Amino acid sequence: MRRGIAATAVVASLALAATACGGSDDDGGKASGPVTITWWDTSNATNEAPTYKALVKDFEKANPTIKVKYTNVPFDQAQNKFDTAAGASGAPDVLRAEVGWTPAFAKKSYLLPLDGTEALADQGKFQASLIKQAQFDGKTYGVPLVTDTLALVYNKALFKKAGIAQAPTTWEELKADAAKVKDKTGADGYWGSTAGYYAQPFLFGEGTDTVDATGKKITIGSAGAKKGLTTWQGLFNGTGLHKADATADAYAHIQDAFVTGKVASIIQGPWEITNFYKGSAFKDKANLGIATVPAGTAGKAGAPTGGHNLSVYAGSDKAHQTASLKFVQWMTSAKTQEQIALKNSTLPTRADAYTAKVTADPGIAGYQKVLTAAQPRPELPEYSSLWTPMDQELPKVATGKESLDKGLDSLVTSFAKLVPDFSK
Repeated sequence: MRRGIAATAVVASLALAATACGGSDDDGGKASGPVTITWWDTSNATNEAPTYKALVKDFEKANPTIKVKYTNVPFDQAQNKFDTAAGASGAPDVLRAEVGWTPAFAKKSYLLPLDGTEALADQGKFQASLIKQAQFDGKTYGVPLVTDTLALVYNKALFKKAGIAQAPTTWEELKADAAKVKDKTGADGYWGSTAGYYAQPFLFGEGTDTVDATGKKITIGSAGAKKGLTTWQGLFNGTGLHKADATADAYAHIQDAFVTGKVASIIQGPWEITNFYKGSAFKDKANLGIATVPAGTAGKAGAPTGGHNLSVYAGSDKAHQTASLKFVQWMTSAKTQEQIALKNSTLPTRADAYTAKVTADPGIAGYQKVLTAAQPRPELPEYSSLWTPMDQELPKVATGKESLDKGLDSLVTSFAKLVPDFSK
C-alpha cells in the first residue's frame, strides 16, 4: 500500500519536501533565484499540446521569477504514473488531471487543498458543478481548466438528403432516422461505441447510473440499468445501424467513418472538434450538427460531465507550491481559457471565457448548448474506475458473445470489488 502524504505535514517538513519534483531550497523554501516547477500536461500531444507549450512561454515572460518544466504525458499512462510518483518520489508540482482522478488522488492526500489560495481567487467565475467535481470531503483540490460532455454529432447534409429536418430526441427516433439515412444516402445512419463511458447516457436516460453514490448501492444490475443497456444493445443491429466494433481500434474506426461521411451520426465529445474539421465531410464547419444525446424511455436525456482540472502536488515545498498556485491561476484565467478555446476548440469552464470569438466556432457553440444537460459525477473516488470492467464486458454483449444478463451479473461482481462497502 502506497503511503499518503498529508499536505500540512509536507509543507512543514523539508525532509518530505525534498521528494517533490521541484525539490527543496536550502533556505527553507525561500528561493534565491527563479523557481522551476514541473507541469505534467495530459492533453493530446498533436492537437492540443502545442497551445499549452506556447502558453507556458507566455507565463514565464509575465512571471520572470518562475520557470515551468513542461512534460506532455500520454493521457492513458498519466494516472498510474502520478499515482506511483506521488506515493514515492518524482511527482510533478502541477498535474492536468481528468476530473475523475481529482477525488481519487485527494483521498490519498496527494493533492494540496486550494480553498482560499491564489489558484481559486476567481472561484465564483467557474461553473458551480465543475467546482463541485473538483472537491472531496468538503475541500477543493483542482481548478477546472477545460470541460466536456457527450453529444449526438451528426452530418447535416446527410440528414437533409434523407429528409430529416432535426436531430432525433429519443433513441427510437434515432433508429428510425438511421433507416432513412441508409435508404436515401447509402451511408449508415448511426454507429455506437461499445465503451463503458459511452454507455452512460443510456443509464441516465432511465434515471439510473452505475452506482448510487449517496445510497452506497450498486445499481448496474437494476431494472432501469438493464432497460437502458437493452436500448444500447439494440442500436448495433438494424437498418442503417452499424454493427458493433470490439477491436482495439474501434474508436478510430468510428471517428474516421464519421468525418469521411460514411456514417451520419455518432456519440462523441468536444475533444474531437478539431479532428471533425479535418475530415472531408466537415470542410464546411457549418455541416457539423451537435445535439443533446437522445432521451431514454424515462424521458431523461444527458451525458456525463468530463474535463480536466489543474491540481497542485501536496509534496512540493512551499516555494514550489506558491509558484504552482500562481501558474494554476494564470492558466485558468478567462483570458488564457479564451486562448485555449480558440486554438484547441475545447470548452472553457467559466462563463466569461465564452467570448464572441470563442462562440463563433460552431463546434464550441454547439457543445456549450448541450452542457446544460450534462450530469456531474458524484463525489466518489472510485466512480471513473467503474468504466474499466464495463470496457471489458460490454463489447462481449454488443457482439453477441455474451448475454446482457450475464454481462450485468459480471459487472455487479466486478463493481463489488471496487466499492466493497456498497450493497448490491
